[in-house]
Amino acid sequence: MALKVVHVSDVPHLDQVPENAALALCSTRFSTAAQFPVDFIEFDIQGVIVEKGVTEVPLAEFLSYGPQKELGKEESIFRKTKDGRIFEWKVEKDAPLCTLEEVFRNVDQSLGLNIELKFDDQIVYKEEELSRILQAILKVVFENAKDRLVMFSSFQPDAAQLVFSLTNGGCEIYTDIRRNSLDEAIKLCLASGLHGIVSEVKATFRSPEAVARIEESKLSLITYGQLK
Repeated sequence: MALKVVHVSDVPHLDQVPENAALALCSTRFSTAAQFPVDFIEFDIQGVIVEKGVTEVPLAEFLSYGPQKELGKEESIFRKTKDGRIFEWKVEKDAPLCTLEEVFRNVDQSLGLNIELKFDDQIVYKEEELSRILQAILKVVFENAKDRLVMFSSFQPDAAQLVFSLTNGGCEIYTDIRRNSLDEAIKLCLASGLHGIVSEVKATFRSPEAVARIEESKLSLITYGQLK
């Protein structure tokens, strides 16, 4: 059977939530996705809130943003686009934010999780900072995963040495050359013993010969993007 992977935002009808959705955990959206014929669901566990990374925000403050379990209490969330524009993130139909532990506890055990590790593209992370963040995440995973299938992926090359390497294959250019082509992604995987590559699908059209090299290297390949 072919592996089927979707992002929670791409699953049909997830906007059809009950009227009391504000009282539900956001993990109910994952449970809804589990009703579809998919093996894994991909989601992010980092990000930026009020110009602070999630790792800089105390848990109580993080959970205070967006819809709340207690009706009538809600803090606005703002998002910043790549061109610097800031706009309010409307989440009236979403449930409250939740922790990774709550996802493991409340989502059907049969649903695999593709956990994308998010980091700021503009920051050069020191090894000890990466280690601190990853250890905190892995602690939750090891304590709660049980028999659930879990896959990790990341655009951050140093973090990716533990997981699947994410790349846009040169569709965007970064100062870290390891992120700028499928060939660089292959080198990273082979040098670090990674399982495979998650690539922007456009890169596979631009470099079909690299796809053949991925196959020859016995690496897995998963694609994402609007062209899918």
